[in-house]
Amino acid sequence: MGVPDQLADRMSMAEQHEYLRSRFSRRTMMRGGAVTLGAVVGGAFVPGATAQAAVPTRSTAPSAQKVDGRLVAPFGRHLAYGNDARTEMTVSWQVPVAVDKPFIRIGAHPWDLSHRIGAEIRTLYTPAGVGASADHTQYYVHAKLAGLKPGRTYYYGVGHAGFDPAEPHLLGTLGTFTTAPAHKAPFTFTAFGDQGVSYHGLANDALILGQNPAFHLHAGDIAYADPAGAGKTADTGFDARTWDQFLAQTESVAKSVPWMVSYGNHDMEAWYSPNGYGGEEARFTLPDNGPDKKNLPGVYSFVHGNTAVISLDPNDVSFEIPANLGISGGTQTTWFEGRLKKYRAAKDIDFVVVFFHHCAYCTSTAHASEGGVRQEWVPLFEKYQVDLVINGHNHQYERTDVIKGDTVTKKLPIGGTAYPETEGVVYVTAGAAGRSLYAFTAPDSYEGHEHEVDAVASFVNTKDGKVNETVAWSRVRYLNYSFLRVDVTPAPRGHYTTLKVQGIAETGDRIDHFTVARRAK
Repeated sequence: MGVPDQLADRMSMAEQHEYLRSRFSRRTMMRGGAVTLGAVVGGAFVPGATAQAAVPTRSTAPSAQKVDGRLVAPFGRHLAYGNDARTEMTVSWQVPVAVDKPFIRIGAHPWDLSHRIGAEIRTLYTPAGVGASADHTQYYVHAKLAGLKPGRTYYYGVGHAGFDPAEPHLLGTLGTFTTAPAHKAPFTFTAFGDQGVSYHGLANDALILGQNPAFHLHAGDIAYADPAGAGKTADTGFDARTWDQFLAQTESVAKSVPWMVSYGNHDMEAWYSPNGYGGEEARFTLPDNGPDKKNLPGVYSFVHGNTAVISLDPNDVSFEIPANLGISGGTQTTWFEGRLKKYRAAKDIDFVVVFFHHCAYCTSTAHASEGGVRQEWVPLFEKYQVDLVINGHNHQYERTDVIKGDTVTKKLPIGGTAYPETEGVVYVTAGAAGRSLYAFTAPDSYEGHEHEVDAVASFVNTKDGKVNETVAWSRVRYLNYSFLRVDVTPAPRGHYTTLKVQGIAETGDRIDHFTVARRAK
């Protein structure tokens, strides 16, 4: 992406960003711009709030030639919860060329949509020389909705001047979403990491849609526009256009299921911002309740029913890929512990699920385990009895036994039950969403094809490099494309409420299942 290898090897993400900006400064002067947001306040749909563009627009780029809006169809729709999943939703989409006055319509029925609610355009410019493509401009559009009713399904349509989804011939473009319930109720969610653009990614999306999830968790390495993933700008394979393909691929699910992303090493793109996440901030609008929106936009939390979900950014603690190591100055870990305290004290929250990219425990021959995660966060997982940790990074499925203090406290066979209040934490690597697969040192062992091995050779990435280890906690291994399904079932106070976790292969076969149980509050 423009920085020589010998420099990139010793540069932080911020230093690489500065290098690129300096190199292209004469051709790429940037400026910010005011944009318009639509909001839903108190149940009434009200347009007109203003905000500052999250990503600056290039002033010296050739002026965008607007075409007739009737000829431009939005694509790449994707949803995300706001800070309150019961009442807030962001609808995001993309247009291939500049359009005028983008908006959203929303209502309880497809024939009864609201008046137009203005939306925000975030323009993302990538010059020739930063990656594989010629000059490329992308237009991402976002409409933040608030004041929605809990547990309600809404119909929506997105458009712009000349393209009105309320027109009879465009009703087929409408989508739906459902807000989180106000009270505890059964629901399903799905998860994976490391998807990219491929047949396998598309197939997993189709299977996920069939699970009817309330939301989906993407544990980092989203589109792979930067295929190297080393947090370096020397990767000439970087292509911002990959995001266009990815969002088009994902739309079949993400237009109706909140697609909650966490950021991995392949999501650091140095051109756009010092932290590498400027491109993601143009494409996604996530909850902004994290510790540091400027440096850590992918760190946030939300609550759905009786389950709290926390997204972390392991690039901040990664010894293996240190481009953003220490970027939060410790504020992420402090915030994380505060969230854990809050959720464990809340009378209406039973489960805490944490997802992020780098693995705490994995035996892949590629990345294996991240020592920074073990050092910073594993003690907090154990102290606050986190019920399930979901990772990506390694392109395979692997599930641990119950772990505490780096040792197995209880073997968890396929079909078994873990009790985190007394036993420890279960970790799942679900990184086989679509990219090329990695390898194990031990044989595959999964439902119907069990091959138990209690001593598996692996390694952990530390500040001093790779350290070999032989582990006993690798219980399920499956080297093919797959994703995670979790069914949450509340229970009366004092009875056991459950997370029923299943690994589902791209074939539709179940490769793993286990239960996490704790007494309901």
